[in-house]
Amino acid sequence: MMYEELLNKQVRELKPSGIRKFFDLANTKKGVISLGVGEPDFATPWNICEAAIYSIKSKKTHYTANAGLLELRKEISKYLKRRYELNYDPNKNVLVTVGGSEAIDLSLRAIIEKGDEVILLQPCYVAYEPAVILAGGIPKFIELKSENEFKLTKEELLAAITPKTKAIILNFPSNPTGGVMTRKDYEPLIPVLKEHNIIVISDEIYAELSYEEKHCSPANFEEIKDLVILISGFSKAFAMTGWRLGYLCTNETFLREILKIHQYIIMCAPTAAQYGAIEGLKNSQKYVDEMIEQYKLRRNYIVNGFNRIGLPTHLPHGAFYIFPCIKKTGLTSLEFCEKLLEEQNVACVPGSAFGEAGEGFIRVSYAYSIEEIKVAIEKIGYFMEQYL
Repeated sequence: MMYEELLNKQVRELKPSGIRKFFDLANTKKGVISLGVGEPDFATPWNICEAAIYSIKSKKTHYTANAGLLELRKEISKYLKRRYELNYDPNKNVLVTVGGSEAIDLSLRAIIEKGDEVILLQPCYVAYEPAVILAGGIPKFIELKSENEFKLTKEELLAAITPKTKAIILNFPSNPTGGVMTRKDYEPLIPVLKEHNIIVISDEIYAELSYEEKHCSPANFEEIKDLVILISGFSKAFAMTGWRLGYLCTNETFLREILKIHQYIIMCAPTAAQYGAIEGLKNSQKYVDEMIEQYKLRRNYIVNGFNRIGLPTHLPHGAFYIFPCIKKTGLTSLEFCEKLLEEQNVACVPGSAFGEAGEGFIRVSYAYSIEEIKVAIEKIGYFMEQYL
């Protein structure tokens, strides 16, 4: 029997994750030094763990409200006000989700009708394009430029808009480039987004990891705030990747419809994780700040190291990735990463995993110790000697 014929055609035609495909290969080798995983190497702060454990011991193991514990939604609202000057009503504008990934999926399914176009900025996080396609939308790409530090310009945005444009997904600080958008960068874009009534899905999971500039959200602009679906979570800043907890904030009308989908497919986010997150928002900022300082030190070290060994790398102002250019080697990004893994036992991610605009680059995470980064740079330096 041809079982493939029984499957959804859109799913069959989706390409496997370029990241996962490559690391399946890397995991077959022993002694690999990996600079590829987008995950903090820090453990979740213990006070967060204790709060979750206590909730289980206290038999708080049942479903919560579909939108999440009200106490958590209140703390999210306070946090966004305190850190980013954003105002969201915990009763009307906040939904707790199973990671930021669910929030992205929910948002697209709630707003997209078949044939709607969604603008994506390449290089971009690997899940955006499949999520748009599975929601029935059509991805339209803007290629961000390294020489512009991977920022979005007004001219690029205007050139991508068509009568079918429904939404745009923004991700700043960016995975994979580490690029950021400041308030000054956003200002020329706001009138364009408002004039064309474009919904902005703003993935701000790396907001805390903004090093030089204060993080700015599109939702900080009152003119378009009600067009913005702000998405964030606890994975990166609070080192809670395995807890699978995120949230989205938006206007009451959008949230009501998004919540319907969440009710049917998820019911609610994990209860113990929600209690841990409450503690995190209340009492863990000092741990977050300590991790950020470590990331900044690692960033400076790895950028200097890659530039020294002949791989041009701009200084990223956010997240925990660098995006070095490998074009001088004459290799594709996949060839580069395969040869580097084979010859030096170092794993990085091909830039092409993040779309065609990522070709000629590799993504390197610095969510690792300075010691690991130092050894990896030495090995990559040996590898580069044949191309200098």
